[in-house]
Amino acid sequence: MKITVVYDNEVSKRGLTAGWGFSCLINNDILFDTGGDGVALLHNMKKLDINLSNIESVVLSHGHGDHTGGLSDLLEEDQDISVYVLPSFYTALKNQIPAKPKLVDVRKPMWIREGVFTTGGLGTYIKEQSLICLDKRGVFMITGCSHSGVHDIMNVASKFGNIYGVIGGFHGFSDFALLKGVKLISPCHCTSYKRELAHAFPKQYVRCGVGLVIE
Repeated sequence: MKITVVYDNEVSKRGLTAGWGFSCLINNDILFDTGGDGVALLHNMKKLDINLSNIESVVLSHGHGDHTGGLSDLLEEDQDISVYVLPSFYTALKNQIPAKPKLVDVRKPMWIREGVFTTGGLGTYIKEQSLICLDKRGVFMITGCSHSGVHDIMNVASKFGNIYGVIGGFHGFSDFALLKGVKLISPCHCTSYKRELAHAFPKQYVRCGVGLVIE
């Protein structure tokens, strides 16, 4: 499994563009979220030698612009992409995106491709889905903003196996004891307590930024 951060508030390599939002590529074929700006997203993907024609699926965690802003530009480059969205955002996408995507309505945890699942919509006020990636080490969890709460996401992910790693936005998450035993922790984007997480988990912490590659 390979995860490449293509949009984030920070950069980890020169020549890449930071912006408020998040997006990462799983292996070469699944894009999770699209950041807040399509120009920056496509610029970063080009600089990282990502072939757009290899992307088969886009999974949108939730409907906020900092996670969906790059979708329209992406679809202008390649319309032959399946877009996995929650019902709360399905109609808006169908009516507002000029290039009509192939929408997949996510109503429960579901298979995307071998080794990759969505949690389905979690939370109440803001529905959000996260990704569960499986490999020989266990479960790697990818979050957008964690509006539903890291605890709820971990509850679903743990049903697939032991949680090995997590990357993405943690929002205001501060119950650090929940991460005990997780081997790789990379908080991105909207995480409020990055410094505290780095202090609590100095060996497990990986600084996030555009260009970060986790294999």
